[in-house]
Amino acid sequence: MSEFKLTRFAPTPSGFLHIGNIYSFIITHHLAKKNEAKVLLRIDDLDRERYKPRFVQDIFDSLDFLEIPYDQGPRDMADFEQNHAQIHRLPLYNKALEELRNKKVLFSCDCSRKKIEKMNPKGYYTGFCLRRNLPFDQPEITWRIKAKMHLDVPFKELNLGIVNGKLPGILTDFVVRKKDAMPSYQLTSLVDDIHYGVDLIVRGKDLWGSTIAQVYLSKFLDENNFAGNTFFHHPLIQGPNNQKLSKSSDVTSIQLLRKTGKKKEEIYGMIAEAIGLEQRPKNLEEFSGLIK
Repeated sequence: MSEFKLTRFAPTPSGFLHIGNIYSFIITHHLAKKNEAKVLLRIDDLDRERYKPRFVQDIFDSLDFLEIPYDQGPRDMADFEQNHAQIHRLPLYNKALEELRNKKVLFSCDCSRKKIEKMNPKGYYTGFCLRRNLPFDQPEITWRIKAKMHLDVPFKELNLGIVNGKLPGILTDFVVRKKDAMPSYQLTSLVDDIHYGVDLIVRGKDLWGSTIAQVYLSKFLDENNFAGNTFFHHPLIQGPNNQKLSKSSDVTSIQLLRKTGKKKEEIYGMIAEAIGLEQRPKNLEEFSGLIK
């Protein structure tokens, strides 16, 4: 009997996919295959300020070009918009927000980002609005969950077992509903994983804090086993000057590499070189056994 049932690719359409995204997909694919789990394509598109249709299309194009399969989720742009976009799950997010509000674990905040940075140079929230009792339905207000800095949250890390994570300072009293009244990433990602039944979550080490925040948040929602999921946080591919790869810079985007004539075998080779592999896999399956 397999240990896991479902994992996922969860890209955000805020830019063109780069080799770091594909590296994460490769790991997810092989962990799913090893554990006889299915793979869901879930596109996190609710941030409509950054959303662009061409970035969604790029996800389909890149997966197709690199021959990376998945079992569930949208098959093309039309299917995505009609059946799988996060806007269709807005009632689920709002239900979760009401659950949190009714359990009195939230508070309202009218602090701007500039004000927060002025109070703390690192951008950590200082709890300024915690006891101000601002109305939840006041315009231009965020909803925050009461979550102390460095809060201890245990979760299961693949190959390590139970680990104790500390909530990063930047996620102190993190936002669950934004000023535009839309749910935040931490809430939507959590609710989606619960909704689809994801039980193996693969993500980069840069999202370690998000795992801690989401496990903590899940404990205030009814009927879910999110805190019992298994997580795997993989190393990141570094860009020039050892900087994290960004979708805002398309220097390693699959789209640009294709435009410059790179074949899929060459792109897989670039990824292998970037993560320090001596061998140069030419396709997805040749990475099997090479990634630890």
